[in-house]
Amino acid sequence: MSKKYDLLTLGRSSIDLYSANVGSPFEKISSFNAFVGGCPLNIATGAQRLGLTTAILTGIGNDQVGNFIKHFLDQEGILTEWVPTIEGTRSSAVVLGIEPPDKFPLVYYRENCADINLNLDHVTAIPFADFKAAAFSGTAFSKDPSRTAMFYALELAKKNNVTALLDIDFRADQWDDPRSFGVTLRAALSSFSIVVGTEEEILATYLTDKEQLLIKHQQISAPEIRGNIDNAINEIMKSGVETLVVKRGKDGASIFQPGKVEVKVPGFPVDVLNVLGAGDAFCAGFSYGLLNDWDLYKSVRMGNACGAIIVTREGCANFMPTNSEVMAFVESRGGF
Repeated sequence: MSKKYDLLTLGRSSIDLYSANVGSPFEKISSFNAFVGGCPLNIATGAQRLGLTTAILTGIGNDQVGNFIKHFLDQEGILTEWVPTIEGTRSSAVVLGIEPPDKFPLVYYRENCADINLNLDHVTAIPFADFKAAAFSGTAFSKDPSRTAMFYALELAKKNNVTALLDIDFRADQWDDPRSFGVTLRAALSSFSIVVGTEEEILATYLTDKEQLLIKHQQISAPEIRGNIDNAINEIMKSGVETLVVKRGKDGASIFQPGKVEVKVPGFPVDVLNVLGAGDAFCAGFSYGLLNDWDLYKSVRMGNACGAIIVTREGCANFMPTNSEVMAFVESRGGF
């Protein structure tokens, strides 16, 4: 039976205020540009622009920021009929400094935010049987009621033969204890067919000591985490996950599957302006390949191309490339 929609993404959404003064230290920023963001919103936008039919389950507050976010989604053609306005909450916000090549200080405003108040009723309203795949993000598991709602969504995805993908999305400051992230994610791992994450995020999934974590310059999206990456990869593979994709930035990505050797997929070298959103662009491109029945290598290569394009641009969702842009980019660099 054919499915009506391609991809559902679940979790956070926000207004993103990004420094308009690229290279300026945070305290000297004089103006910001207003975009939208949040891992699931970015993935939905990227996938929609590539040609998939996408929907998002996120929460917005009864406020102007919520209107701003929903207007963007509607303009992109992303299905928003299951996006609830949750009274008594505020839509989320993010403020970012941009100091290439490696300083991107980030501040989240997520106290009582709408998307972390997604609940069981919001999940029940989703027609899971109509979707081919669902992309979850780790931050949505950080607090209740969203945490329980996500576990329930995983149950419904499995019952309705929906491919479940996890973007690990580790944001240390969104958890009561960074070790809680690993405990919670490990409880969910066996429900996912596909897991995607950076080396740092994979290490965070097995974090046992707070001393392993170091966040410099408030770079919440790019922490330094000490640990044995091979052990962490092996543990994820033992959990029942069918495919693990490790994002390695400019070095591309690696594919791991049980009983198979690592497959390294080269990236596309570019000059970096802003690394934020690269992983989400990767997930969008990877999902596009997967849902068009491409093989894993080509799907990951598509993800690498989308990630490479987005790091040369100022923001996340607003700057996601179209299908024709990605194909031209890939063609100009030797093809898939």
